[in-house]
Amino acid sequence: MEALDGNAIAGALFDAFGTEMTTASGTCATCRTHRRLAELNVYLRGPGMVARCPSCGSVVLVLVQIRGVTCVDATGLAVLQPEP
Repeated sequence: MEALDGNAIAGALFDAFGTEMTTASGTCATCRTHRRLAELNVYLRGPGMVARCPSCGSVVLVLVQIRGVTCVDATGLAVLQPEP
């Protein structure tokens, strides 16, 4: 399965956070690499959308849409910083 970049989940992130989040920065909880969410490796096949750290491959975000609500699991992020 081929990975897309974080822009592939821009709409789901907007639904969840109410603002543009692909320009936000995040720190991987596993390897501590700090990057913009647009740089994550995203996989869309499966029951949800999975975003992995491009450095270590750890799952940093999982987004699932349930009954029209976007649910986010961001336990793989040590820090999430929206752009000012």
